Amino acid sequence: MPASARLVAAAIRPVGLLAPALSARLALSLFFTTAPRMSVRDADRATHEDARRERIRVRDADRATHEDARHERIRVRDAEVVVYRWGRGERSVLLLHGWQGRASQFAPLVRELVADGFRVVSFDAPGHGDSGGRRTDVRDWVALADTLQRTDGPFHALVGHSFGGFAALTAVRTTVPAPHVAVIAGASSATAYLSEFARSLQLTPAVAARFERRFAARFGLDAEGIAAAFDAVRDPLPRGTDLLVVHDRADRRMPDTDALRLHAAHAGRSRLLRTEGLGHNRVLQDDAVLDAVQDLVRDRGASASAPARRVGAPALERVATAPAPEVATAPDPVLVDGTAVLEQAAAVAPAPEVITAP
Repeated sequence: MPASARLVAAAIRPVGLLAPALSARLALSLFFTTAPRMSVRDADRATHEDARRERIRVRDADRATHEDARHERIRVRDAEVVVYRWGRGERSVLLLHGWQGRASQFAPLVRELVADGFRVVSFDAPGHGDSGGRRTDVRDWVALADTLQRTDGPFHALVGHSFGGFAALTAVRTTVPAPHVAVIAGASSATAYLSEFARSLQLTPAVAARFERRFAARFGLDAEGIAAAFDAVRDPLPRGTDLLVVHDRADRRMPDTDALRLHAAHAGRSRLLRTEGLGHNRVLQDDAVLDAVQDLVRDRGASASAPARRVGAPALERVATAPAPEVATAPDPVLVDGTAVLEQAAAVAPAPEVITAP
């Protein structure tokens, strides 16, 4: 977080004691801050540079005649966005990064999916990575997914990390149908992000209520309208769409409570992978997570999975020399129908836990 943003964050609570409305405005501004922009990790650079790139403008006037009315009704800023493509397979997978993230975070998964014969598409959202713009919200993620399905779809799967998981759920529930969705370290609703943000800033109830009302007004809705439009528990994915939910028990940026609700709301067609000690971002590099996503897009159940051999790259080999997280030494994931059961050796960290909703 930039120094200016830290100062705003520190001021919000004391200001809220005297001027709740001003505090709520400051909170909303901070909530939508996209800075700082994430740089490409050394381990991901080779895959990042290997991508075929193009720059598109979201809702560019030159594209308007090629897009139907549904897309025309989505409001997005006219920001130049960088789109990345890897592989040349017939089936395509769309990857959606999170807030203050970028497409290159998916490099380990990109290598695996390309090796499996998939065509992989991703983008840096406005105000993120190498794309232009400074302001954005979930509507831009959805509009980009909608635009890209016209050139690269239909998508076999959408995979989203953090806020990108929420965007993937919203896209598939509205304009971008897909048979498979994976949500990694994400949440089912806008309300979950608002509540966690309010908790992290220790907003008073009065300020939190004003903050949520201002957020809803940005979308031309009230609180009830936000819940109706952006809640995949209240309004689950379409029938026929399978779901994979991945969340680390120790995720400090987004606790797993809402992920568990999302899994339960898709009973019979959701698998839950719970990891230990990976936090919010490193979960994208974990072998068990990569295997679970591969199983999803291969149309295979978790119980049929076998450890996949990782696709190597010079940059990736440097990561492999780092101390492995404790989870790597734990027993294999256990598939359980309806009940969380974990086989675990003494003195060994909990293993990734795969649960199928009843």
